[in-house]
Amino acid sequence: MLNNKNHIRTYIKKILSEMDELAHKNSSQTIHTRLFLTDYWTESKVIAITVSRGREIETIPIIQKAWSEQKKVLVPKCYPKTNEMEFREITSLHQLEQVYFGLSEPKVQVTNLVLPNQIDLIIVPGVCFDQKGYRIGYGGGYYDRYLEAFRGRTLSLSFRFQLVDEVPREAHDRAVQLIVTEDEVIHCDRND
Repeated sequence: MLNNKNHIRTYIKKILSEMDELAHKNSSQTIHTRLFLTDYWTESKVIAITVSRGREIETIPIIQKAWSEQKKVLVPKCYPKTNEMEFREITSLHQLEQVYFGLSEPKVQVTNLVLPNQIDLIIVPGVCFDQKGYRIGYGGGYYDRYLEAFRGRTLSLSFRFQLVDEVPREAHDRAVQLIVTEDEVIHCDRND
């Protein structure tokens, strides 16, 4: 199973890395527009989201839109030694720092920890997704562990080529409730 996940992850990451800059920008903007029209977005006041890098769907415009709507923005802080993750509120991009693998994370000394029960929506990153909301992430398992006890809403953003027929899954994998692509909004809980 792990071999198959790694193969799919590598294949989709290669396609992502080869994505044309203009297509990337246009597709990201289309996905943003669809996201902003969902109830998940409009009804949420506290949103957790990663800071994108490379050819991932751009998230800085989402963060800025959230601030313009007086939403709280949370960014994950990961602790590789313990495989734990927490979300911290940022009010400025200056509160971020570059850490391992070029990830942007909140500076602990200038941000506040937010507990899971205070979060309305987590925008869950991933490399690829299936219609049931299962995903292949980046291999650390941080989100699957965090989502075990999370009871709020979850969604993922995906380019259409990141959708696959079926993601190999294990007992600890957690599905998201909604996937937003350039073409559609998929209600995963209706696809069981």
